[in-house]
Amino acid sequence: MLQRLFRPNPAKLAGEALYAAAAGQARQPDFYRVGGVADTREGRFELYTLHVILLVERLKGETGLAAEARQALFDCYVRGLDDAFRELGIGDTAIAKRVKKLGEAFYGRLKAYETALQTLPDRAAVTDLLTRTVLEGRAETGGDMVDYVLSARDALSGQTVDSLLAGQVTWERAQ
Repeated sequence: MLQRLFRPNPAKLAGEALYAAAAGQARQPDFYRVGGVADTREGRFELYTLHVILLVERLKGETGLAAEARQALFDCYVRGLDDAFRELGIGDTAIAKRVKKLGEAFYGRLKAYETALQTLPDRAAVTDLLTRTVLEGRAETGGDMVDYVLSARDALSGQTVDSLLAGQVTWERAQ
């Protein structure tokens, strides 16, 4: 009985695995070396957020454990931001305000990505969004980033929910 009581929540474990997959992919050096993403706090935040959004979007509409894992992924994302601010030495009061602001930014980005992706096959909205966010206004590599995002999105859609919830996320190569 105690084992069942203290057994980790499967949705939380899945959310943590998805978070680790998103964070790991966002750290791929090629995004920064040749992909046009600035190796700055803002650039890393945008790329990290993009990968979490790709996973959240993939799990959208799923029910049961997948829906719970989707929320757990977001919770891990917010905890990751909180941890990053603490490592920077920012105090508790300021962290709460900043994390709240970034959580709101996440939902704004999520809505913007959903809206842009609905315009496909016209890539203009996706290109514009990626240029403004991930590429911080540098349009010269926008096409490559759009190719990557659409390929990653397609690859995620072909992966089973069970494999994703197990943390077995197969990403496209970084552009």
